[in-house]
Amino acid sequence: MSVAFTKEESAETASETLLPDRPISPHPNLVTEAGFKALQTQLAEARQAYEAAQAIEDVNEKRRQSAVPLRDVRYLTERLRTAQVMPDPTSTEIVAFGSTVTFSRPDGRVQTYRIVGEDEADPKAGSISFVSPVARSLMAKAVGDVVGSGAQEIEILSIG
Repeated sequence: MSVAFTKEESAETASETLLPDRPISPHPNLVTEAGFKALQTQLAEARQAYEAAQAIEDVNEKRRQSAVPLRDVRYLTERLRTAQVMPDPTSTEIVAFGSTVTFSRPDGRVQTYRIVGEDEADPKAGSISFVSPVARSLMAKAVGDVVGSGAQEIEILSIG
């Protein structure tokens, strides 16, 4: 193998391993207790993946395999450092961070979401971020309140 080929491969590998940091939201880092524990678990998994990558002998492959876990470790460390664990809501009278809200849409759909932190939001699993437009419109509202307008109008059916 020529030296030129080695340098080219190293340059290619370097571009693959210099990943940009994951963006940090400008919003307060509010999390539920479960969300905080999930961040801790994700950090432990990222550290394990990084340690496993460090055991690889081929330096180029080691760099490739280390890139994502290292970026995730930086991100998750910062998110845990800035996390503000919010207590569960004490009332079901008004929508708050951590509430589970059921609402109806003009087309007849009924949806239920729990309002959680940005890192723990997963709409497919029934949770939305407190900074999402829907969650922001629901905050501090009560059962029977209608928010939005037209096709975006939703009526709160229950708060849990």
